[in-house]
Amino acid sequence: MEYIKIDKSLIPYKFDITLAEETFTFAVKYNVLKDFFTIDLLKNDEIIVLGEKLIYGKPLFLSSQYKNVPKIDILPFDLANKTERITFENLNNEVFLFIVGEDDEILD
Repeated sequence: MEYIKIDKSLIPYKFDITLAEETFTFAVKYNVLKDFFTIDLLKNDEIIVLGEKLIYGKPLFLSSQYKNVPKIDILPFDLANKTERITFENLNNEVFLFIVGEDDEILD
């Protein structure tokens, strides 16, 4: 199963990613005081989502208020199911941003 790698050593940073045949820009930020990550989603330099907080087990960009978001689920999840929240220490160690397709059985 594919996942989106976040390079914590570069934060804050931006990178382009192709999801469901569309190119988006992710801007990754980290709040050191509260120990959480956010992602800004852009397309063609236009902000689509600002400050989406990564929440364990909750797919990104689900709010109905968002338009032009990727037509695919991105789920922060630990396949060993030992984690309850995302931290700086566990992101990309235990918790990954999985790209979930129709045939993936990540929660089963």
